[in-house]
Amino acid sequence: MAGILDSEIKFLPGVGPRRAEILGSELGIFNFRDMLNFFPFRYIDRSCFHCVRDIDSTAVHIQLRGRITQTDKVGTGRALRLVAKFTDGTGYIDLVFFKGIKWIEDKLKPGREYIVFGKPSIFNQGYNMVHPEVDPIESGGAPGAGAIAGVYSSTEKVKNAGITNKMFEKMERALLDKCLSSVEETLPAYILDQKRLCPLKEALLNIHFPSSLQNLECARRRLKFEELFYLQLSLLKQKQARTRASSGVVFKRIGENFNKTYEGLPFPLTGAQKRVLKEIRADVASGLQMNRLLQGDVGSGKTLVAILAAMMAVDNGYQACIMAPTEVLAQQHYNGVFKFIRNTGVKVALLTGTTKQKERDAIHSGLIDGSIDIIFGTHALIEDTVQFKSLALAVIDEQHRFGVEQRSRLWSKAAIAPHVLVMTATPIPRTLAMTLYGDLDVSVLDELPPGRKPIETVHWTETQRGTLYNFMRKQIELGRQVFVVYPLIKESEKMDYKNLQDGYMAITEAFPAPKYVTAVVHGQQKAENKAFDMDLFAKGKAHILVATSVIEVGVDVPNASVMVIESAERFGLSQLHQLRGRVGRGADKSYCVLMTGYKLSKESKERIELMCSTNDGFELAEADMRMRGPGDFEGTRQSGLAIDLHIASLGKDSHLLEEARNLALRILESDPEFSSAENRMLALHLSEIRQSAPQDFSNIS
Repeated sequence: MAGILDSEIKFLPGVGPRRAEILGSELGIFNFRDMLNFFPFRYIDRSCFHCVRDIDSTAVHIQLRGRITQTDKVGTGRALRLVAKFTDGTGYIDLVFFKGIKWIEDKLKPGREYIVFGKPSIFNQGYNMVHPEVDPIESGGAPGAGAIAGVYSSTEKVKNAGITNKMFEKMERALLDKCLSSVEETLPAYILDQKRLCPLKEALLNIHFPSSLQNLECARRRLKFEELFYLQLSLLKQKQARTRASSGVVFKRIGENFNKTYEGLPFPLTGAQKRVLKEIRADVASGLQMNRLLQGDVGSGKTLVAILAAMMAVDNGYQACIMAPTEVLAQQHYNGVFKFIRNTGVKVALLTGTTKQKERDAIHSGLIDGSIDIIFGTHALIEDTVQFKSLALAVIDEQHRFGVEQRSRLWSKAAIAPHVLVMTATPIPRTLAMTLYGDLDVSVLDELPPGRKPIETVHWTETQRGTLYNFMRKQIELGRQVFVVYPLIKESEKMDYKNLQDGYMAITEAFPAPKYVTAVVHGQQKAENKAFDMDLFAKGKAHILVATSVIEVGVDVPNASVMVIESAERFGLSQLHQLRGRVGRGADKSYCVLMTGYKLSKESKERIELMCSTNDGFELAEADMRMRGPGDFEGTRQSGLAIDLHIASLGKDSHLLEEARNLALRILESDPEFSSAENRMLALHLSEIRQSAPQDFSNIS
């Protein structure tokens, strides 16, 4: 698809330099290929006509056929508008225009028949349409009239430049007339036959101008499958290349330290933990570098798996490091490790930004001479002064908080690239994990340890504030502690800070000292003040912790049994679930109270209801992706992937994604170098895609 499709968009008839600049900056359309791949995001069936008397204001768009009876200019100055009376014999509706009045007035002739297409609304107890599409019957109607019309994404700047939806239709029509014959097929014939996919030319024609709903569906399926197939092929090819190139340290045995730690556990491992440890064991004994993603819901026991994996390294004469994104989390891992390794002679240390220089020097020496076996830490571990004698395992917790460059600096501290275990407590839907982390092996801890009780989640509104405070008092009387969390979009946002300050004052008024002690933690505090208040709560000296969502990761207070989330409608499902996971860590029954305003949007209500109905983080993550798309990177287009997705959705096309991945796996197993004649097309197109989308955030190793 080289050649004419690489032409700058300004050379397409009707575009020109000014519109080309806007199309590029606003919609990412720079050349003919971009325009060809700019697909409608929804479709309107314009094969039928409505009657004026049957108009319903809830209708999104309708099509009418009738006559203009008169036109009038109403108002003055900026309020000037053109109002055209329109009737189809069953009733009247006003067509209202605020822009281009002179041009439109010349176009609309009373007595002539027109096809009108637009969204009806109520004004002054009657119906009107603002800036509808109006086309005279004599000209054969509007482009798409009597057919299925695509609706293209747009912005205010695009619309103000005169690029309407009708303009997009004209541009796409001109582009197809000019370029369709130059489009080359991108999938081998055997894939088209096997998957019953229509040819690319046919798909492009029907995605922009579908001749029927059936043909539209065929076009969608073809284009979605192609995007997902090449995305998976790219990721799996990367994984294949990395696996071949990356030899790893061999852990030949399971030794005394692993066995003592395992046998000394105060509780049995879950089946999921045992399964993941077997997967890790197979990786580190294979002679290839391990690159494994460990997903586990809050409280599923990821840290214990990491410690046992570190023991495998120590038993084979190597060192391990466990890196966390925050000092609180690193400290938590470090403090939690001692109860598990007390029967061993393994030496561990903690290195963070606040480690004193004398202690830091001793840690540096211990890492270089090998006397420190396992080091816990934050970004401080990647400083140039930190060197290891024999680093062979790197565990990274909450990896999305570390950049590629930071990780590579850690790898460079070992003679042979260390085995990598990446952990995340953020549940990631399977389809998203196989795409974002498609070149890693994925393990899932999908069981909670025995004794963990499900958290009861309730939804209360502002009118039940008294009920909330009474409930908090009863829990405190039982010896429990309470989190009260306020939303935080940006730490500098004054509104969020004010909400927290007002909330803190309301809490201290309802729970006065000295009977009640309330601590407060937020992003604008000095580090020492934050640490003091957090410590006060962690040690049980404060009954209530008022905080922003900075406590989402890394706070473990088993005695806290209540999580109150204020303005819960402002949080996404994943964040609500992460916050809820801060309680339920002890033996006591725990609760999460979602406080909201009385009026909620449909989406907010759905989120709150889902939170109350399940504690399963993966179920919530799947629902979140269905509702919002995959995280923050699905909008009009998805970006940040190895390959841009113009039409496929990781959230909505999971079945197609699995189908595409399975096919890509089979092809790479049978023809890893694409050497057969039928697969050369795959190598060529994959190369073209990578050149046009050089960013690749998928490879985390």
